[in-house]
Amino acid sequence: MKKKHELRFRQVHLDFHTSPMIPGIGKAFDKKLWQERLKTAHIDSITCFSCCHHGWSYHPTEVGAMHPGLDFNLLRAQIDACHEIDVKVPIYLTAGVSNRVAELQPGWREVNPQGQWNGWVQSPLKAGFKSLCFNSPYLDYLCRLIEEAARLFPDADGMFFDIISQGQCCCPWCMRDMAAEGYDPEKEEDRLRFARRTLIKYLKKSTAAARSVNPDMPVFHNNGNLLRPGNRDLLPFFSHLELESLPTGGWGYDHFPLLAAHCRTLEDYDFLGMTGKFHTTWGEFGGFKHPNALRYECAAMLAQGARCSIGDQLHPGGMLDESTCRLIGAAYAEVETKEPWCRRAASAANVAILSDGGFLKPLKPDETSETGISRLLLEGHIPFDRLDDAGDLSRYKVLILPEALRPDAALRKRLKQFMGTGGKLILAGEALLKQENDEPAFDLPLKHDGTTDLFPNFIQIAPEFADTVTTPFVMYHPSQKIKLTGGRSLGRIYDPYFNRNYLHFCSHQHTPFKPEPSGYEAGVLTDQILYFAHPVFQLYALYGNVVMKDFLLKTIHALLGDDLVIETGLPSQGRVSLMEQKDERRYVAHALYANTILRGMKGEWFTDHIRPSSPVQVIEELNPLYEVKFTFRLPKKIQRITLEPQGTEIPFTQKSGKVELTLDKLVCHQMIVLHY
Repeated sequence: MKKKHELRFRQVHLDFHTSPMIPGIGKAFDKKLWQERLKTAHIDSITCFSCCHHGWSYHPTEVGAMHPGLDFNLLRAQIDACHEIDVKVPIYLTAGVSNRVAELQPGWREVNPQGQWNGWVQSPLKAGFKSLCFNSPYLDYLCRLIEEAARLFPDADGMFFDIISQGQCCCPWCMRDMAAEGYDPEKEEDRLRFARRTLIKYLKKSTAAARSVNPDMPVFHNNGNLLRPGNRDLLPFFSHLELESLPTGGWGYDHFPLLAAHCRTLEDYDFLGMTGKFHTTWGEFGGFKHPNALRYECAAMLAQGARCSIGDQLHPGGMLDESTCRLIGAAYAEVETKEPWCRRAASAANVAILSDGGFLKPLKPDETSETGISRLLLEGHIPFDRLDDAGDLSRYKVLILPEALRPDAALRKRLKQFMGTGGKLILAGEALLKQENDEPAFDLPLKHDGTTDLFPNFIQIAPEFADTVTTPFVMYHPSQKIKLTGGRSLGRIYDPYFNRNYLHFCSHQHTPFKPEPSGYEAGVLTDQILYFAHPVFQLYALYGNVVMKDFLLKTIHALLGDDLVIETGLPSQGRVSLMEQKDERRYVAHALYANTILRGMKGEWFTDHIRPSSPVQVIEELNPLYEVKFTFRLPKKIQRITLEPQGTEIPFTQKSGKVELTLDKLVCHQMIVLHY
């Protein structure tokens, strides 16, 4: 399917937030050397700066102010140099923060409900960027700046607006308009609703400004929270999606797959993943990660159906760093060879998470449960998508409901229709119950007696789902109390002697379990529904209990059976995905493997102007795996299987709907292409 705006595969986001105290801006820029280094890095698109967080423009301007250390049109020179060698150049403008503007117009700054200025820092004695309110006259100024950039650079290949966030602002402009429009600023819910109204006001005006010269100008507004399920009303203001997710910058390696699982269901929108070349995160001059880390991160983006973007920061002198270009080139040379098997590929997963944020649309969404489900499926090698209330349920065989998603009447009707065609459900905790009352929402063979008041309690896993642990293991949050009238029990619940408090406690943490079971069950498995009485997905996200993971995956496998599209001998650090290129009549299975190592530690041993250290997930060695077995259950008969981009045909067996093969060796990333 053709997208609204098709992205290139090998982009760099070139930060250039540069202090006005630094002279000689752009003095090292040399067109030929710039072009040579872009080629070394195999870059085909690079985002360059019009206006940075410090508030300075990198070209002549009548609306803003050109950086005082710059004496020529740097952005024009960058665009011309790139276009000569067919490299695209979207241009960047800061939106949510601008220190120059904040210092000139402090009345335009965002003020939190406690009366403090919002931003990186609250104190004027601390270094950091300052947030501005989109409901103040700042928005008019910003739109004039955007319109000017659109006139000056009509040949730009897009506009990227950054820090698109509107908090619960109580500045004079917001207080005035909340009162005039019937919002109560003393209520958090009203402040959140007004912030949403202001965000949409910003999106409308800034997008119109960006397209004031070229109505087809690609536009992206950067804030990962806007790309979560439940935000389809914002999509008309986007031409494509960019998923900022730097694994070493605090996001971790499991953040991007959850975002991508939703974005790839938005079929009109091409999207890319954005990592960084830094050892830590943005603004780390002289920081480098191992080339193998970038190789893996780019492969992981391709595996999730995304194009690639790597974040870098340009030195004030204005020349691309040679070491960085070699580092990026090591990853992008591989991406370039893999593009044909990743272009216009759609997910072939048959399992989907129903996002509670996408159905309930809370003003303050909590993704803990969905994070737990995502990690569980990633480690269990079960490909999945993530749906909001506009998603097509009929494309899937199994739907998973997070604990907070208590279905309303409309969702219950949709789920009943889904199950009527043979679909299966997995749910946990309060997802058992109707939204409007505490009655079970599903036809399950059980009696519901409310929520336990004794916890942490314990599960003794039913023998068919147990592995090495056969005694009760701890569950840290309360469970629903259920007694079964049919189906297969997942195990028995044991209560503690008492809850821990100042009157009675035992040992360092929680109270041990009583010798006799409570009479309640840990969950139930029927032909079409798997239900866990505890909020197991939240628990797995928070605690990462290996015994719980094994228990959950055994029960999920029991429900899915032949609906598992992939089974593999990869270890839990391995990742798989399954995509389909219908025009080419082929499935593309992505297999990835890398060990992450936690390096560094939390510490504040240095002066205030150095960011405190913290542990960082590092990928260094890419250790090979040998003799990795795969089983596929696919709806189409497979004619041949190749390993790409090597072009090697490999043997396989196909019988009773199962395709089986062995991958002799896996290093980092392998595409297994199944031609039908």
